[in-house]
Parts: sequence; structure tokens; C-alpha cells
Amino acid sequence: MAGKERRRATTVGVMGHDMPFATMLAGVELPFHSALAIPHLHHVTVPGPTGVPVSDVRTTAANAVVEMLGASVEPGMSVAVGAGSRGLTDRVAMLAGTVDGLHRLGAKPFLVPAMGSHGGGTADGQREVLTGYGITEEAVGAEIRSTMETVEVARTADGMPMFLDANAAAADRILPVNRIKPHTCFEGPVESGLTKMAVVGFGKQSGAAQIHACGPDRMRSLLLEGIDALRRSGRLLGGVATIENGAGQVVNVEALLPQHFGADRESALTDVARTYVPHLPFAHIDVLIVEQVGKDISGVGLDPNVTGRYWVNGLEGDSTVATIVVLGLTPDSHGNALGIGLADFTTVEVASQIDWHKTYLNCFTAGPAGVRRSRLPMVLPTEDDAIKAALSMCGQPITALKKVVRIRSTLHLTDMWVSDALLPEVPGR
Repeated sequence: MAGKERRRATTVGVMGHDMPFATMLAGVELPFHSALAIPHLHHVTVPGPTGVPVSDVRTTAANAVVEMLGASVEPGMSVAVGAGSRGLTDRVAMLAGTVDGLHRLGAKPFLVPAMGSHGGGTADGQREVLTGYGITEEAVGAEIRSTMETVEVARTADGMPMFLDANAAAADRILPVNRIKPHTCFEGPVESGLTKMAVVGFGKQSGAAQIHACGPDRMRSLLLEGIDALRRSGRLLGGVATIENGAGQVVNVEALLPQHFGADRESALTDVARTYVPHLPFAHIDVLIVEQVGKDISGVGLDPNVTGRYWVNGLEGDSTVATIVVLGLTPDSHGNALGIGLADFTTVEVASQIDWHKTYLNCFTAGPAGVRRSRLPMVLPTEDDAIKAALSMCGQPITALKKVVRIRSTLHLTDMWVSDALLPEVPGR
């Protein structure tokens, strides 16, 4: 599409012409519309591991930095603190606390967006993502420096170059701040957390693309090889990690040294985080209705660890969900709808919010894992139409009682809404 004006997000190309979704669907007859009724849904609370929430995340983060990293920080040392694009709970407090701790040690911290290609792959776009989360210089007490330029700072044992954000590369050390949780494409000793931000997020588009291009099977080992190269370069100060429970509360804040990355401690935290991943507690679901998907919820918007739909080579998944309906895209996604392809049905309103430039850039950066996840599901005029379409195509007779679940997102599953057919299966009822 080089040299051509990008199509507006509210239209699709039809035989060379732009046409609004609503216009395209105006004359489409929906044969299932009169034959189906959306079942009544009951609000239920599903129990799960909760842990003890951290009462003061900012102070806890600051103290962890001082206690764990104090011996590694010299007065005047410049530290590039990584801030990502995920919707972490208490993200501002986490970053502010990290900055507080570094200031107490006499360091000179500043923030960099460590988010690969997110934010449309531009410096202003990545700064906008942080601002949308309330991550500003005033809120965290440190300057934010945003660029998409990278510098090669190391090489793996096999010769793969490791890139860092140019501002981060100019600092004495880097320090990622991230939530630890299972990854959406692979299983390994470490998945989504400090190692991934250091190797992928800090590498911007070029660094993230080369890691993802190798596919999920190779990615699990590349993360370990990459962090080893960064560790040997002497640029890694440490990191600050959180773990969240199924209700989205921070239950652990911990600072890690370089030797903990990709190794025993981060691996142990990954195992702990895995126990908090929310699950759909039903053997089979005919229709799963998801109110919102987005990059702030999961790297692919619709977390495969919840739905069972991975759809990447080597990890197809074992989903118990027949059909998935998506009703919304979070504002903090800024139009990036990577992962929308994991759904079966959505609405005109959702489709019109998609920024295909941002979505496809993220898809290309994600490599083979992004191909099926960036496809557009069937688009219906309204929410009721999308839900009825799913009911009609879930593989059950029209007159059968359908097993329907509605959730806010795949990030928080302590509260959900279920149909009559699933009430006997609700845990702890």
C-alpha cells in the first residue's frame, strides 16, 4: 500500500471502492433473527486464588529497589526505566515507586516506552500510550524520553544482534518494570515479564520483529539467549516485577537482580503467576460473550490462556468454547485490534474502531503468531445480531438450551454472567 492513502478505519474496500460497514450490511437478511432469543443471564461470582493485595504499591516498589539494587547503583548513574503498553494494575504507582527508590540511591532515572512496535510504531504514538495510562513526567517524577531509534548493544552466542532503544542505550543501565504472567504464544521457564520486556520491548520494532519472526517455538529459547547477551553487556541493572491475582489486584512486588532474569527467581515467579490466571470453570461453552478486548488486557487482546484458542503453530490449544463474540475494543488499545481474529463474531461499532495500520504493524512485528490473530471475524450490525449469530452457529439445535457466558474481559473473571444451562456447573454455588 506504499504511496497510497490509507483507508479510513470506518470503511472496507469492496471491488475497489470504500463502503461503510453499516451500508454493506443494510440489505443483508439475517435468517436466524426471529427464530432465536438471547437467554437470560445470571450474575455469579466465581472463587479463585486471591492472595493478599499489596496495600501501598509505590512504597513497596521503592523499598524493593533500595534493598535489592542498592549495592549495584552508583551516585549519578543514569537508569532507563522501561514502561510497557499493558494495562497493569497500579502501573503509575509501580513506576513512581521505582523512580523514588532510584532517587533515594542517588541515581538519575528516566522513563522510556519499552513496548516494541505498539503505539503505531512512532515515538509520539508510544508517548501517547503512556499518557493514556496516566504515566506522565509529573506523575512518576522522571523525564520520559521516547524514540523508535535503536542501537545494537550485544549479540547472542549465535550472532543475533540485540537492540536497545537509543535513549536506553545511552544510559548507564536499563531497568524493566513489568507484570509477570503466562505468555499467549508459548510455554517456557519464563514467559511474559522482565526478560521479555528487556529483550523485546526495549528493542522497539526492529528488535521485537526479529525475535517474533522466528516463531513461538524458537522464541522461548531466544528470550533466554537474548537476556544472557544483555546481561553480559553489563547494561542490565535489574528489574521490578508484579504479580496480579484474578481480580486484578497486585499481590506481589519484587525487585530482581540481573542473574535472576530468565533464571530461577523469574521462573519461580512465573509459576506463581500461573496459579492466578483466571479460568472459565466450565467443561463446555456454546457462546462466550466478551465485552472488551484490547492490548491493555492482553498482548493479543483476547487472552488464549483463558479461551484456549491459541491458533499458532505448535500451540493450537484445546478450547472448550464453540463460538466467541466480541462487543468492544478498549480505548487504551488506540485502535490496535491484534487478536480480533480469535473471535468469531463482532459488531459494526467494533470494526469501525479498528486502526488497521496499527493492527497490521503489530501483526507483522509479532511474526507467524500474528497471522491468524489479525483476521476480521464476521461483522454484524448490532450486539444482539452478533450474539444471535453465535447462538445459531454454535453447533447446537435451535431449540436447545444454550450454555452462554458473558465476561467483561479475559483479564478479570471473578464476576461473570451465565445462562440457566450453566447454573448447576458454577463452582461453589
